[in-house]
Amino acid sequence: QVQLVESGGGSVKSGESLRLTCESSKTTYSMGWFRSAPGKEREGVATIDLASSTFYADSVKGRFTISRDIANNTLYLQMDGLKLEDTALYYCAQDGIMSAWQLLNNPRIIKTWGQGTQVTVSS
Repeated sequence: QVQLVESGGGSVKSGESLRLTCESSKTTYSMGWFRSAPGKEREGVATIDLASSTFYADSVKGRFTISRDIANNTLYLQMDGLKLEDTALYYCAQDGIMSAWQLLNNPRIIKTWGQGTQVTVSS
């Protein structure tokens, strides 16, 4: 079973930046970042496939950038211009069958998650 370890979260002020990292034990076709805020369903944030095609939630377009180091099975999320509403527990996930677009839009059917890393944005 794949193992995912997220890191890089923290507490920042609105407008600041953070870079999240996810180390995976296995390379798969699609990988992505998701987040879960209190009282809200887990949602897709950004995903990427082996061809480096990327997809983003509308709420983060232009502010977040997803990238991956395929050789080292590592996924990144550069988050710039953080807003209060970005506060959440961020998880990474991956899938060997779903496209990156499908992965972004179907968090409910993802079976393996990391432990998450907390991002807190304050004013």
